[in-house]
This record gives sequence, C-alpha cells and structure tokens, in this order.
Amino acid sequence: MRSKKILFLIEVSIFTALALVLDLIPFLSFKIWANGGSISLAMIPVFIVAFRWGIKGGLLSGFLWGVLQVATGTAWILGPMQGFIEYGLAFTVLGFAGLFANNIQEAVKDGNTKEYLTYIMLGVLLGTLLRFIGHYFAGVAFFESAIDGQSVWMYSFLYNISYMFPSFIISTMAVFFLFHKQPRTLLNAA
Repeated sequence: MRSKKILFLIEVSIFTALALVLDLIPFLSFKIWANGGSISLAMIPVFIVAFRWGIKGGLLSGFLWGVLQVATGTAWILGPMQGFIEYGLAFTVLGFAGLFANNIQEAVKDGNTKEYLTYIMLGVLLGTLLRFIGHYFAGVAFFESAIDGQSVWMYSFLYNISYMFPSFIISTMAVFFLFHKQPRTLLNAA
C-alpha cells in the first residue's frame, strides 16, 4: 500500500513537471497571444495521470501545473482572483478527465480498443471543456474587449477557443496514439 502511494506521488510529480516543460519549450508550445494562451502538448501529461490514477491524480497534477506556472513566472496575472481562476481552478479541472479512468481501464482489460479510445476522447473533451470554461469566465470578468464594438463575452470566447480547440485536437490525437500503441500502461496504477 505504501509503495502504491509513493508511485502515485512520483508519477504525479514527474508528469506535472513534464507538463510545465512541454509548455516552456518554444518549438513545442506555440504562444498565440501576448496575454497568455498557447497551443501546446502540455495538457497531455495531466491526462495521462488522470487516466492512470483517476480524478485524484488528475486534479492534483492539474493544480500543481497551474502553481508551477505562477512559481516560474510564466503566468499572466492581473490580480489575485483572476490568478486563482485561471491558474488554480482552470488547470485543476483538467483532472476531471479521470472520471473515465475506470471505464478506460476496464476496456483495456477487455481488449476493446474502440471503447477505451472513445472514453479517452470523452475524458480529454471534458477536461479541456472545463478548463476552457474557467478561462472564458475569467476573461469575461477581468478583461475588456480588445476590439471596438465587440462584446467581452464574444471576445473571451474567440480568444480562448483559438488556443483551447487546437490543444484539444492535439491532446486527443497524442493520447490516442500513446495508449493505442501501449494500452497496458494504463493498468499499472489503478
């Protein structure tokens, strides 16, 4: 039991650090906005933790990734509440992808490729959508429209969807590929 807890902490730590590194490497992270927002591979390690360890691992990894962005100075923060929503909450909720961890692991055990790939897509979609919602409402509450005549609601939607949707597509394809080639790696943890 103790060794399983140690493995949990090690994996969360390693994959969280990997998320930060993937977000910092210039050729792996395409920064499209000066005020934050990038198309990158950085969500993939959080999803891996969520699918291996469930919600607890995913939430912890997402939260720590947000904290590391603040600690390393890569976060774009206007004030405490905006910082909490965008880096505390929005990154943490990526871990809700872990809701599908048991379904994915059962499908892997049964050898049902189509089923576990479907659950992976749903998990990545859920985590990304929840993160988008966090960034969207922070944008509405704390930023003004940068385009004259455009509502802040539309501006925040367009701003955040411009990097979240491509990141969703990239993350889904990468996680599909990783686990399709080695589905048994999902079974080591839970």
